[in-house]
Amino acid sequence: MKKQKHFRIRRALIGGAMSLLLAPLAAPSFAAEPIVLKFSHVVANDTPKGKGALKFKELAERYTNGAVKVEVYANSTLYKDKEELEALQLGAVHLLAPSLSKFGPLGVREFEVFDLPYIFDGSVALRKVTEGPVGAAFLARLEPKGIKGLAYWDNGFKIMSANAPLHAPADLVGKKLRIQSSKVLEEQFREVRALPQVMAFSESYQALQTGVVDGTENTPSNYYTQKMHEVQKHMTLTDHGYIGYAVIANKKFWDSLPAGVCGDLDKAMNEATGYTNRIAQEENDRALDAIRASGRTTIHAPTAVERKAFIKALLPVHKKMEARVGAETIRTIYEATGFDPAAF
Repeated sequence: MKKQKHFRIRRALIGGAMSLLLAPLAAPSFAAEPIVLKFSHVVANDTPKGKGALKFKELAERYTNGAVKVEVYANSTLYKDKEELEALQLGAVHLLAPSLSKFGPLGVREFEVFDLPYIFDGSVALRKVTEGPVGAAFLARLEPKGIKGLAYWDNGFKIMSANAPLHAPADLVGKKLRIQSSKVLEEQFREVRALPQVMAFSESYQALQTGVVDGTENTPSNYYTQKMHEVQKHMTLTDHGYIGYAVIANKKFWDSLPAGVCGDLDKAMNEATGYTNRIAQEENDRALDAIRASGRTTIHAPTAVERKAFIKALLPVHKKMEARVGAETIRTIYEATGFDPAAF
């Protein structure tokens, strides 16, 4: 049955791909017809990713003087989370912004390095990768898959929560913690003898509310918009991990664009990226303020000693994941950011 369902989905995607891919490629020969660029994503328009997609649409259409029309499809209205990458590869959609963890199943496991705990000591260290040659090299690894990497967009840094204080790694022992599907994140919590539970994001609130899980990790804005703070008594600002997205295009489509148009779209993407990453930080800051103001959750900022203890406890995950992510991949991150594991 699974094979039949997959065949039906793939057949539908291929059918849509033929008409959608051929149309934009033919459009440049008609002066009056704009090039249509379909940008699909799985979140709401009022999220940082959603706002970033709309900002790109605004800038792309302005800078190309209407030569390009960007159609944004939010909330999985075009393709669902599990279908969108195949749709992009087939040419049925032109732009996506999936989470970085989605590229591991495609065979590009280097992207799983972004899931490693404490691999980035804040936004400054992160930018040295995402805006530098290391990040560009990661995106280039997608090209054999028919994917053109364009930019990195932030969601933010994760914090931890539970219905008991989390002031030390020992406080995580035995706790059932919801995670998104990731071998790295599973190992992260096993390292501190917690019990990772892979669960859909949409199921997290109810699982926390009913005690199916004891806690979770996420960005402040995700906690607040999903009201998870209402069912979690304690949060600790560990900033231990990063959640981000890669904006990607169908490579065949992108490479077919006229040079002038491509340059205008690159400019639009660069500006939309700066805008998206700025508002992601602002929304996380506002969310934390709102959670504090609600009075429902106690927020703990670790001391320098406590933070070092968390880093030391989770650092062995880097070594354990070398076989999966690549020792050389991890080393290039260390070199780009100046991180020294020996300091812990």
